[in-house]
Amino acid sequence: MSKGVKGHRENLNELAAKLGHAFNDFSLLETAVTHSSISSEQGSRLYSNERLEFLGDRVLGLVIAEVLLEKFPKEEEGALARRHTAMVRKEALAIVARKLGIGPYIRMTRGEEEGGGRENDSLLSDCCEAIIAALFLDGGLDAAREFIGAHWQSLLGRDLTPPKDNKTMLQEWLQARGRPLPNYREVARKGPAHAPQFEMEALADDGQIATASGASKRQAEQEAAGRLLEILKEKA
Repeated sequence: MSKGVKGHRENLNELAAKLGHAFNDFSLLETAVTHSSISSEQGSRLYSNERLEFLGDRVLGLVIAEVLLEKFPKEEEGALARRHTAMVRKEALAIVARKLGIGPYIRMTRGEEEGGGRENDSLLSDCCEAIIAALFLDGGLDAAREFIGAHWQSLLGRDLTPPKDNKTMLQEWLQARGRPLPNYREVARKGPAHAPQFEMEALADDGQIATASGASKRQAEQEAAGRLLEILKEKA
């Protein structure tokens, strides 16, 4: 066994200890911490954690629904639904991932790491979902339930409702002044296919423009909207 392989297995053992689960199939955990950037570099996205994210999201949703029904027996469906949404959001998953220190264990390309991947909320939350799926596949629903119960308990009393995003704030600012909604347009796309950078433009009805880039169109639009709002406020 090479030193590099041994080091990777030691990392997986260390992470498994943090998760509180003795894996029968370590390949599940390895896949759970493999970002699509590195799997694409090796020629197959099937070996990334994307498929496990899909399953982990459903397992988390089921277990959280069960927890909420037990924790809040007198609440109506609407209130439970709002709690559920907050508990399965990206922000909640990222909080758990950071608490466990998952970032250093994620396998990713150097470029992704240099771009701040280990601190990226989306990447951390996706990995956390994949880990939940790995626990479920290796140890059944009880293993996933034990993990979620241990690490989501502290979130039950927290207000995880997100602040208004930039696009919403820009929209409300314009509408309050009787102005039409802004337009968004993609002006450029750079980088490799597995990790593109989008440049988006936000345009107001008076011709004011702001541009920004991001790892997704939505992220770039949000940044551009925030910049446009600042411009409009300065000129108001």
